[in-house]
Amino acid sequence: MSQKSCSEVFLLFLLPWFGGLVMGEISKDFSPCLDFFYNKTPPRGIIGAEYQPICQRYKNRYHFASLYNRRHRAPLYSAYILSPADGRRPKPKWKYEPQLAFSGASPEMKDFKATVDQNVVESQAVLQDYKNSDFSKGHLCPSMHQRREEDRKATFTLTNIVPQRVASNSGPWNRLEKEVLNRFKDFCNGLMYVITGTMPYKSNTRWINNRVSVPEYMWSAYCCPSYRADLPEAMKQFFPTFGAVGRNDRSSGEEIVPINAAVKPSFRGYDVRQVPLKNLEGILAQRLNATIRLFRGKCEK
Repeated sequence: MSQKSCSEVFLLFLLPWFGGLVMGEISKDFSPCLDFFYNKTPPRGIIGAEYQPICQRYKNRYHFASLYNRRHRAPLYSAYILSPADGRRPKPKWKYEPQLAFSGASPEMKDFKATVDQNVVESQAVLQDYKNSDFSKGHLCPSMHQRREEDRKATFTLTNIVPQRVASNSGPWNRLEKEVLNRFKDFCNGLMYVITGTMPYKSNTRWINNRVSVPEYMWSAYCCPSYRADLPEAMKQFFPTFGAVGRNDRSSGEEIVPINAAVKPSFRGYDVRQVPLKNLEGILAQRLNATIRLFRGKCEK
């Protein structure tokens, strides 16, 4: 079974030993889908009973991995192997995870129907949560970072989605996703492992529909252990790893991500700051009061 598609918490990061959670494709750890993590090792840091590892399965294949926060009804991160799309972005057909609602349910993600079971509503985000919310459905594992159409369709599950401001999703964050894709195409000789997640507010959690947690920041990091030996001087800082933090609230302070006054007004306040991996881990550690390690061995060959 190939797992080189979409293949990654803050309160985040999963240790390999994850006790007390539901068993199944939704499981106590990521053991069925460790290939989506560099060195088959999920991020290290703090854990909690509200965090649910999900090996995202569609059409009897794993496509990526997500750590889902049951209390927040949103993923804390998704991990995947980047693979440039060989076609267009599919028309969204939104899905949910049956096993979050029923422990003995099918391990396959399912399409939402017109009528949604109340157990599903209680266990996870549903489409109604985003209606009239002023937030877009922000992918952590982006569809256009997935090669096959089936892989791209698998990203349209609400267990891979967080409330993201439209100006972030369609502006600076979208540009970051394209830039990472281009770095992979131009300079990465092998696999690129990507982990994209969210950073909650330091206090006073924000919600849409009083149900789904809104992140204050988005963040992402990649690991490309094999890259071109003749990297241009300007690109050497970006390999083998690099990270980024993006604003999801234009009213947030500037201590993590400064505001660029030269940015187009419609996107201003949703800036993305690119930083070395160790800097990103430091930002996460300070916010989460935990030692964070995103890639085992710092992505060294």
